[in-house]
Amino acid sequence: MPSYVLILFNEIEREIAVGRLGRVKFLPGYYYYVGSANSGVHRVKRHFSMQKRKRWHIDYISSILQVIGAVLTHHSECELASKFSGFQPILHFGCSDCKCRSHLFYSPTLTLEFLSA
Repeated sequence: MPSYVLILFNEIEREIAVGRLGRVKFLPGYYYYVGSANSGVHRVKRHFSMQKRKRWHIDYISSILQVIGAVLTHHSECELASKFSGFQPILHFGCSDCKCRSHLFYSPTLTLEFLSA
């Protein structure tokens, strides 16, 4: 089951209304969103678009934060999310269909250490 990590950058501290999650505080730094690529890379390409219907949690922030890249992997979505144990999770973000604590993780600095874990 392929998955991906979307890497986003937030320049300033801000709160964003994220659907049913409500208002979520975002600190300056980098955010790593884990998603499923089962339906192909068009899902990843969608995140780079500024104009999109807000359907998933990530849609609420990917049109505000700067999307700087994506990494495709062969790991399952939840397996990949578990590799972010050293990062700060944004609780309940993007994981309503599984038992993970989150699929969005914060780091004050840019790192790709999840690739080697």
